[in-house]
Amino acid sequence: MQDNTITISDAFLNFYNNLINQLPGIGIGILIVALGFLIAKWIGQFARKRIDARTHDPLMSKFLGQAIRYILVIFVIMIALRAAGMGGVATAILTAAGASAIVFGFAFKDIGENFIAGIILAFNRPFDVNDTVEIGQDFGKVKNLEFRYTKLKTFDGKDVYIPNSDVLRKPVTNYTEDGFFRWDFIIGVAYEDDIQGAKKTILDTLRKEPKVIEDEEHENFVIEDQLATSTVNLKVFFWVDTTDFRRMALITKGNVIRNVKEALIKDGYYLPADIQEIKLYGGEKGFPIRMEKEEPSDNNKNKNQSS
Repeated sequence: MQDNTITISDAFLNFYNNLINQLPGIGIGILIVALGFLIAKWIGQFARKRIDARTHDPLMSKFLGQAIRYILVIFVIMIALRAAGMGGVATAILTAAGASAIVFGFAFKDIGENFIAGIILAFNRPFDVNDTVEIGQDFGKVKNLEFRYTKLKTFDGKDVYIPNSDVLRKPVTNYTEDGFFRWDFIIGVAYEDDIQGAKKTILDTLRKEPKVIEDEEHENFVIEDQLATSTVNLKVFFWVDTTDFRRMALITKGNVIRNVKEALIKDGYYLPADIQEIKLYGGEKGFPIRMEKEEPSDNNKNKNQSS
């Protein structure tokens, strides 16, 4: 029993002595970690600003800045462990990380897939910050690109986080990449109206709208679209600026529709509603209609009495 007590005491004494001997190294390691985190943060921010200044791409610069920061943090932790005399721990961590990479690769397959997709999107993607995009069923403005997801802000105020792997797999429609979008709408005029004259009135109205764009590449035009029941339907195509796609583009479309309608009426064109035809079947020989005589108003009664 006495030998065992001496052995335990020696073990604690050796541990205490080793801890005292390693305290300077542990202190240096803690100092390295503290300074390393600050330096890594500063270098990450500096890299983000430099990349943004060269590429004018806030999404890529932020993504790469974060990546550089995390890599430096891992490097600092390894150095701190070796400085604290725990080189074996650092080696064990790296060995365990390599050995468990396969296991965690299957367990966190989606995380790794989204991370790699984020790297691809950082260098080659179909949108920038504040672009209006449609990714699958999600429609809104791009706000951020993180390691695992792309953040959209919908126009009804929702924050949508789409996994980066889905962004790569799904079709992405960018409404603001080149700054132009073509609207269209249909308006019907009467069969007896002058179609060419109506088309000219519509085009003249489009040219008066300041937010409607027309140049060599973006031509506005009107075509005969359909011979409907009571109207000849004209389809109007016109281009708008999509810098503020959701709001300004919709307001411009509303202005154009209103102005075209008012211009056609002003020029004497008739915009009839659909005509409903009633048919009688079987033994019916007529359609009973009763006309009620309108009662004269009090003013008319007084006039009749005075006369």
